[in-house]
Amino acid sequence: MQWRLLLLLLLELTARAMPYPITFSARLVHRFADEMKPVRPPTGYWPDQRSMRYYQMLLTGDILRRKIKVGGTRYQLLFPSHGSKTMSLGNDFGWLHYTWIDIGTPSTSFLVALDAGSDLLWIPCDCVQCAPLSSSYYSNLDRDLNEYSPSRSLSSKHLSCSHQLCDKGSNCKSSQQQCPYMVSYLSENTSSSGLLVEDILHLQSGGTLSNSSVQAPVVLGCGMKQSGGYLDGVAPDGLLGLGPGESSVPSFLAKSGLIHYSFSLCFNEDDSGRMFFGDQGPTSQQSTSFLPLDGLYSIYIIGVESCCIGNSCLKMTSFKAQVDSGTSFTFLPGHVYGAITEEFDQQVNGSRSSFEGSPWEYCYVPSSQDLPKVPSFTLMFQHNNSFVVYDPVFVFYGNEGVIGFCLAILPTEGDMGTIGQNFMTGYRLVFDRGNKKLAWSRSNCES
Repeated sequence: MQWRLLLLLLLELTARAMPYPITFSARLVHRFADEMKPVRPPTGYWPDQRSMRYYQMLLTGDILRRKIKVGGTRYQLLFPSHGSKTMSLGNDFGWLHYTWIDIGTPSTSFLVALDAGSDLLWIPCDCVQCAPLSSSYYSNLDRDLNEYSPSRSLSSKHLSCSHQLCDKGSNCKSSQQQCPYMVSYLSENTSSSGLLVEDILHLQSGGTLSNSSVQAPVVLGCGMKQSGGYLDGVAPDGLLGLGPGESSVPSFLAKSGLIHYSFSLCFNEDDSGRMFFGDQGPTSQQSTSFLPLDGLYSIYIIGVESCCIGNSCLKMTSFKAQVDSGTSFTFLPGHVYGAITEEFDQQVNGSRSSFEGSPWEYCYVPSSQDLPKVPSFTLMFQHNNSFVVYDPVFVFYGNEGVIGFCLAILPTEGDMGTIGQNFMTGYRLVFDRGNKKLAWSRSNCES
């Protein structure tokens, strides 16, 4: 116990002694990237990229995900100790990108799903009911996934029911009891539950401090029991919430003075990506303000003033939308969807057609085996800021080239849309929580 107290004291003093907040990054990996094949279930279907089945499986995850319910100083960048890149796991639930993180003392690695629509970081822990972690369950996996246990980490610390982050403290018999947590989902009775603990998240710094490591205290869920989709390998090694709530990792890093109150995600056309904690983006970027939901900034919502197809800007196409990196495609309110698809249909150079199994209504056959020039799709915001979706279609390829393409948007009920990852490709998106704004700039995710 004395060694554990000494270690925590040294970590706290180290964090206080750091002269500048820094930025952390992680490599993003798409759920159907080749890198993720080793951790897919042996019975899981792995579609060919850009095939009809590929898009069907992504859309299935989107539809399920829309049912989810969750509750003057120089700065540098921080990222998980494994690097800034991310990856993805093949499944039908809709989580798109994953990254490796290290937790505890000594450190243990976890492959966590990334979710900007929830807050809590949880990992499988002292498991009562968890997804399989053995390499024998996953094809071509050369190592087991890990299970966390607070008793095996010298830097772990249980949270009591009296802690300000203990939402279920009213259910405790004593204020000193360990704080329970539960994150519930509407689809397939999916949930994660267990106890809240504090431990160390291992990060690397970018910018002027080269090869510098940082140990940041964070609160995480010791996920003892999962249900529904989590038992089917949706997020077998845990989930990293990036939402605006106080319990998210970006919030802890900012409150510790390590980073700006922001993070960025960048998605490349090859389904790779990067994540940086503390990134505020370049001065040349454009931006728009986040909007509250029922008076609270509980999720990332923006307000679109109008939509343009090519050079034609359409009337009565304003709407609100959640920015959700965990959704593959973009959903628009019915009246906006109708106006956009009608204008797109008039401008596109191709014959209207249908493809068996296609989830989209507006599909076309090109006049040649080359993809024709497709009209741009632009979202307009206040102060004349614009977000150009340069390639709003998904293309289907055959043995001899392009066989067709579809406008990759879908209608949704109600007046709230979802900006999915297909609109974010090619952009560095900055979720600036301190200034309550979303910013964007074109990027190949490498610089």
